[in-house]
Amino acid sequence: MLCPVCQGSTRRFGFNRNGSQRFRCDTCSHTFTDRHTRPRDRRRLSLDKEIFSLRHLLEGTSIRSTERLVEVHRDTIITATVTAGKSCQRFLEHVVRSVQVSDVQADEIWGFVYCKERTRVRENWDEDCGDAYCFVALERYTKLVLAWHLGKRCPEDTDVFSGKLRAATNGRFQLSTDGYTPYRTAIPSAFRQEIDFAQIVKVYGNAPEAERRYTPPQVVGVTLVPCMGEPDMAKVCTSHVERNNLNMRMMVRRLTRLTNAFSKKWENHEAALGLFFAYYNFCRVHTTLKMTPAMQAGLASRPWSLAKLLQKAAAS
Repeated sequence: MLCPVCQGSTRRFGFNRNGSQRFRCDTCSHTFTDRHTRPRDRRRLSLDKEIFSLRHLLEGTSIRSTERLVEVHRDTIITATVTAGKSCQRFLEHVVRSVQVSDVQADEIWGFVYCKERTRVRENWDEDCGDAYCFVALERYTKLVLAWHLGKRCPEDTDVFSGKLRAATNGRFQLSTDGYTPYRTAIPSAFRQEIDFAQIVKVYGNAPEAERRYTPPQVVGVTLVPCMGEPDMAKVCTSHVERNNLNMRMMVRRLTRLTNAFSKKWENHEAALGLFFAYYNFCRVHTTLKMTPAMQAGLASRPWSLAKLLQKAAAS
């Protein structure tokens, strides 16, 4: 280690209170911190304990439960989650780009921030609360999450999601979505007749009066609608991306239904999703594939640890 001031030789000079190694120059007596051990911010939380806390959150544990289990204050846990989530979001957009795919499925999963949408409309609050739909695109065979976007269920956010999917993929492939109408204009606008696109439209019946609030309605009919190109109608399906929605409900506590573990800030909700998708792609071994989706897609050679993921994300 050389002195950054005079380039002289140095020796170890103890540690900072956050655990980072300090050095002192033999020539000019300048003291400094090793950049590789320097913390990312002013928090005194050790890296091992931060990873331990984030692993709890990635397995569906709530923030207050994690606070009791790892004995770290909830505000520190939230700060670590937001920092890691934003880094992972940038990392995914940089790494998952122009990927060769063959069959992609897209869907939206509902959540909410701070309050339900009807409360937001009644109180005339800003758009950063209320319903929060996460658009997700999943490759059928590699199970890789190609693109995602958090927003409202509206044409504008559908256009943004379609643009992200366009940047993440390469070549001609088949795309299947549900019957959401804005897809029929957003997808052709983003891909310019370069893919085969079809929708699966489900017709729902009425649920019994006593079970209408919490029981999903029964599917009474399914219609396959070709929208662009020449899709193989036998492969039009959204079952795999809907199964991934279950992973999200189980592993992201903010999306668990009928609990008080919902997000209170849009920024926190988006960061938690960004952290989950990066962890799902690069760290979590898929039960069917016996490897991570990133390995199956050729983006990684082995499963990553969460520490490696955070290191790569911070450097991106």
